[in-house]
Amino acid sequence: MPKLFPGPLDRDDLRMIADYMRVITGGPTPQWEKIYSVLSSPRCLNCHTMTDFPRQTDLRYAHIYGVKRGPDDKGAPTLRCTSCHESINNSVTGIPGAPGWHAAPLSMAWESAPRVELSSSALCAAFKDKSKNGNRDLATLEHHVSTDPFVLWAWSPGSRPNGNGRLTPPISHEDFVQTFKEWAADGAPCPTQ
Repeated sequence: MPKLFPGPLDRDDLRMIADYMRVITGGPTPQWEKIYSVLSSPRCLNCHTMTDFPRQTDLRYAHIYGVKRGPDDKGAPTLRCTSCHESINNSVTGIPGAPGWHAAPLSMAWESAPRVELSSSALCAAFKDKSKNGNRDLATLEHHVSTDPFVLWAWSPGSRPNGNGRLTPPISHEDFVQTFKEWAADGAPCPTQ
């Protein structure tokens, strides 16, 4: 590739070439892979299940007490999510809480099998598909991941009853939102493999 100025390629040149090659070959983009690292974390996947029940803990076990998703994704009529989950984390019991606690609708499942997250390319396609993301375009998705209290909870998930903190997504919320904006500005490319 010709350069305007003669000399060896520097790190930025190499990064731009690698990013370009990833996009044209359908490989993962750096922005999407950071987004995927968040969406495929237990904090997101525990609610984005393909099962009739949410999951819990960092190991993604089926929710205890036989909790079911229910017709409105807020629990069965006899055991609503808000029966235990309040609008804030409970520091005494360790029960996590956020406004409007609920499971994601089945149309928003991010699993290919129970406890198996979708591949990066499949989750990217589903995340952008309005029939699978709550009818959200990129601008609405950006607003959702930036401001939704339930999404924000993932970065402040509180502690378990034993006092140990729950895992948070692998990057900060600020980095996640900035990365999302960059990915959207680049046309929201998805890996093809």
